Amino acid sequence: MTFRIAYLKLTIVYVFIVMVMSIAFSVVIYQLASNELGKGLDRQTGYMRRLPLNDVMLMQLRDIENERQNSLDESNMQLKLNLFYFNLFILLLSGISSYYFAKKTLKPIEDMVVSQNHFTADASHELKTPLTAMRTEIEVLLRNNKITLADAKALLTSNLEEIAKLESLSNALLKLSKYQDQVRVEFREQNISDIIIEAYEKLAPLAEKRDIKFNNKIIDINVLGDKQSLVELFIILIDNAIKYSPPKSLINISITKENKWISVSIKDYGIGMKASDIPYIFNRFYRSDSSRNKEQVNGYGLGLSIAHKIVELHQGKILVSSKPAKGSEFTVKLPAL
Repeated sequence: MTFRIAYLKLTIVYVFIVMVMSIAFSVVIYQLASNELGKGLDRQTGYMRRLPLNDVMLMQLRDIENERQNSLDESNMQLKLNLFYFNLFILLLSGISSYYFAKKTLKPIEDMVVSQNHFTADASHELKTPLTAMRTEIEVLLRNNKITLADAKALLTSNLEEIAKLESLSNALLKLSKYQDQVRVEFREQNISDIIIEAYEKLAPLAEKRDIKFNNKIIDINVLGDKQSLVELFIILIDNAIKYSPPKSLINISITKENKWISVSIKDYGIGMKASDIPYIFNRFYRSDSSRNKEQVNGYGLGLSIAHKIVELHQGKILVSSKPAKGSEFTVKLPAL
């Protein structure tokens, strides 16, 4: 409702400006046209009066002058009517077009506000959950008159887990804010295979714990980019592939060069996603139904949002293909040198 009022206000401003210009233009046209018609009539009358005329011809001349004056008045009236219809048409056209342009002008701001409101609501919910759990556990324990050392240790252990979740969420939010606000960054030549290896090495213990194997087909090829953010990008994608893959499964990582693009594909054979989920997976705090119901995976749905921002920062593309129970494939395309 707030933005509809803003649309109307901006429309009124646009229409007012257009109508002031249109009316001023119409007044100028009317004055010029009326003056020209009057001057033409005066020239003709002056010419005829200079002719040698008798009384009968003078009377006829007066009748002609009266007829011409009436014609001039009718022409002026018709000109006013035409200019009125013209301004009415301009009013209708400017009203419709002004509302369209007002909506188009304010749409990015509206989208930003809506996105910000959703983000605030989602972040508040995610922050409230661990805090509520901690408060509930503490209140329950305080009501117990026979608190033992074991009970206190269990409470502290549980609270530490919730604090770790809060730290994880705050770090993810800081990263998202960093990449969202970072418009320009100094890019240097980076070997994409070295970056993927570094990302893989950080996640190797997690893969070994679940007995997940990797089939890598990577080649030495360079791109322009920021090393830290690119490592972060592939950590997110490889980590997702590990989390959503069943134990003792396989993950394929490959690098190919296609014309002006370098493509890095990370394919798993895990739980996959429905086609209806794919358009939303890069939204903040979004997690597909499959990730909620079939697997208990820690996270807040911010990883892919961060990955998307990093790819945008490098003027690249990220593509997704997935099928339920068949796995997912994320393909990152970066401009080749």
